[in-house]
Amino acid sequence: MKIKVIITGATGMVGEGVLQECIANPKVEKILLINRKPSGYSNSKIEEIIHSDLSDISTIAEKINGYDACYFCAGVSAVGMSEEQYTKVTYNLTLAFAKILLEISPQMTFCYVSGASTDSTEKGKQMWARVKGKTENDLMKLTFKAVYNFRPAFMKPSKGAKNVKGFYKVINALFPFFRLFSKTYLPK
Repeated sequence: MKIKVIITGATGMVGEGVLQECIANPKVEKILLINRKPSGYSNSKIEEIIHSDLSDISTIAEKINGYDACYFCAGVSAVGMSEEQYTKVTYNLTLAFAKILLEISPQMTFCYVSGASTDSTEKGKQMWARVKGKTENDLMKLTFKAVYNFRPAFMKPSKGAKNVKGFYKVINALFPFFRLFSKTYLPK
C-alpha cells in the first residue's frame, strides 16, 4: 500500500531527516511539504506549499485533503524564550495545526516530534518539558486514526543534510566517542 504524507519543518534538521527518509521509501508516493520558507528540495514525489502561518492552515485546506499521515517536525529551541513565547510557538501552533488537519482528514495518523525528557505530568521544573508534555497530552485527546509522539534525544543529521547548525556538526563528529560511554543512546 502506498501512502501520502505531509511534513512540516522540512527546513530544519529533524524535518529534513524525515523528508529524506520519505523520499527514499518506495511506500511513500506523495510528500506535501508545508513550510514557512522553501526547503530547497526537488523530487517527483514532492509538492511544497509556502505558508507563513502554520497556526492557520484553513486557507490551504483543499490542498491538504486526502493524506494518510502528518509528520509535524516544525519547532524551535526554548533557549532564551519565556514560557509564554515558547507556549505560543510550540503548543498553540501545533494544536491549531492539528485541529484544522483533523477537521479535513480525521482518518490521518498524526506524528509529533517532541523530545527526550518531555514531562507528561506538566508539573516539572523545566519549562520546555512542561510545554512539550502538554502538547503531547492534548494531541493524544484528538480523534485522529492514531497519534504518535516521538521523543528523540540525540539527533544525528542524515547524510547529505543541508539544514544542520554548526553545533550539530561538532556533536556529530564526537558521536562515536559518546557511544562508547552511553548505553542509552545507541543509534548508529
